[in-house]
Amino acid sequence: MFADLVVVGLAAFGAGLVDAMVGGGGLIQLPALLTAYPSTPPAVLLGTNKFASVFGTGSAVMRFARGVRIPWKMLLPLLPVVFLGALGGARVATLIPPTAFRPLVPVMLAVVLMYMLWHKDLGTTHAPLAVGRRRALAAALLLAGTGFYDGFFGPGTGSFFMFLLIRLYGFDFLHAAASARVLNVATNAGALVWFGSQLELLWLVAILMAVANMSGAVLGTGLALKHGSRFVRRIFVGVVLALIARTAWQALFLA
Repeated sequence: MFADLVVVGLAAFGAGLVDAMVGGGGLIQLPALLTAYPSTPPAVLLGTNKFASVFGTGSAVMRFARGVRIPWKMLLPLLPVVFLGALGGARVATLIPPTAFRPLVPVMLAVVLMYMLWHKDLGTTHAPLAVGRRRALAAALLLAGTGFYDGFFGPGTGSFFMFLLIRLYGFDFLHAAASARVLNVATNAGALVWFGSQLELLWLVAILMAVANMSGAVLGTGLALKHGSRFVRRIFVGVVLALIARTAWQALFLA
């Protein structure tokens, strides 16, 4: 029991550190939970994971807000959209095994990575775009879909949010990282509302992981603020590559 808590605590710290910068913390945190508690229903572990993550992303937002101007006017109307998307995704996750979605994840991540590598200057400068009504509606639908995915499955959600904010809104990587964490708080909260109200989560494990995740998030946010957008871009590429490898392996061998 104690050894399992140490393992998931360390995983939560590492997940918070990576997730604060570019997303992808689920690549570390959720597999650790699944390994440590193999007999626990996956939906319970998803909910336990979300409890820790909502505190980690929340602490990252507070740290980013002291060093980056977060576009609250643009983000606030999107919070209920992604919250409800994640709530719906979590509900579906209790009905359909999330593993059914597994084969699509590495494909989507590969598309994001190829686009980023092809457009080498994308996200290097912060030049927010004027977003018209049609573009705003399309963005809201894409972000809501990402929120649904986060509630249903999750790996790479922060990276998808960052890509959409860079591509659709003209953010650089640093501002996209900060804004993606705001959206992530809402999706984690939406999923947690459903899982927490329907299932008995591993609360002791969740609280320990929340503390560790917050600690990692503060460190990761500090690194992002210190080293800037180009550093975050390099971490983003590395994490997406790791996510592609991990999710492709899962799709091929754990289906």
